[in-house]
Parts: sequence; C-alpha cells; structure tokens
Amino acid sequence: MDISIHTSFLPHDDPDAALAFYRDALGFEVRSDVGHGTMRWITVGPVGQPGTSILLAPPAADPGVTEDERRTILEMMAKGTYGWILLATRDLDGTFEKLQAGDAEVVQEPTEQPYGIRDCAFRDPAGNLVRIQELR
Repeated sequence: MDISIHTSFLPHDDPDAALAFYRDALGFEVRSDVGHGTMRWITVGPVGQPGTSILLAPPAADPGVTEDERRTILEMMAKGTYGWILLATRDLDGTFEKLQAGDAEVVQEPTEQPYGIRDCAFRDPAGNLVRIQELR
C-alpha cells in the first residue's frame, strides 16, 4: 500500500489572523483560499512540499454538527485544547526567534525533552497548539 498524509485540518476563527501566522510568520505558501468573511477554507503548506498541506477551516461548519457540539468546539478552541499540529525544522532556534518576534503566543521555549527531542511550542491565533520539533 502506498499512502501518505496529504492534508491535516486546523480550525480558525479569524482567517486573516490565521494567514498572518501561517503565511507571514511561518513562511507557508497559500495554495487555495475559498469562501468569504469568516467562512473561508484556506490551504497552506511548506514551500517546496506540495504534497503536504494544512486546511485552515471555520470550526463546526459541518452541517452535521449540533449547536451543543459547535459551542463545545468553540469553548475548547478558546482554551487551546481543540487542535494541534507537530511541525519540524532543522533551525529550531531561528524559527523560535522569528515567531517570538511576531504576535505568536509562546507556550514553551526551545527545550531538550527527556525523551530525546528538542522542541518549542506556540499557540496560533485560534488557540491551536503548534509544536515545532528540531530535526537532527
């Protein structure tokens, strides 16, 4: 079987703030941007890696989500416990400095973990946890 991870999903509650974080701060390219207002579906990904994307989507836009579920999702996003993603870079310190210089909320400075990796963490504007691991 030949299968890969093509697109992962993260919710946003402000598409312009999400673009500022993923495009301007992280340097991802925008691959598509459809919809209008807060109901925009934006696909971003690392430059030079067209097979890997993140879909930034309005939360609870699925018609199958109940009002109670939508409220729970929004509450979890506000607490930063709904979405997260793990990224990787060879330049962890440079990436951390660039993100810290912007408006990104620092959750954890670069740290050598007891399980053998070095990483840092931020929250994006929607509250999603973005962990960045150093490639060695």
